[in-house]
Amino acid sequence: MGVSAKRRPKAQPTTLVLPPQYVDDVISRIDRMFPEMSIQLSRPNGTSAMLLVTLGKVLKVIVVMRSLFIDRTIVKGYNENVYTEDGKLDIWSKSNYQVFQKVTDHATTALLHYQLPQMPDVVVRSFMTWLRSYIKLFQAPCQRCGKFLRDGLPPTWRDFRTLEAFHDTCRQ
Repeated sequence: MGVSAKRRPKAQPTTLVLPPQYVDDVISRIDRMFPEMSIQLSRPNGTSAMLLVTLGKVLKVIVVMRSLFIDRTIVKGYNENVYTEDGKLDIWSKSNYQVFQKVTDHATTALLHYQLPQMPDVVVRSFMTWLRSYIKLFQAPCQRCGKFLRDGLPPTWRDFRTLEAFHDTCRQ
């Protein structure tokens, strides 16, 4: 027998499946933590949760979850429609505005940064804390260049530790 045939198969990673009530409780606690952020939870497909997070009058975020793991986020402007024609949350179409498309990209990067499979509730809380830093999206100057606009966009990047605002080109 060859060497590879003798190896044991690798164990597949298991996803932690938490009861929906536990997920609801964690989201409810996070909702109470951040008064400038409103979170509406729905379960259109049974157990998977979808959140509509409204951050002040700045933006709305659709968060698609599997248990307490965030699968995907879509950021749209406060006045943009987040629903499909049949009244469901629109998890596929991107924002009409470049600024919110950039924030969506940064949110995806944040999901990769805040991965901690053993403590998914901490991940969700950390991600929401990071997301909350966008309450000043159009009011915070870039921490590097000091300007409010560069190439027609506000500073869309938020540092993962300090939550400071940077333009894409200024963060390197």
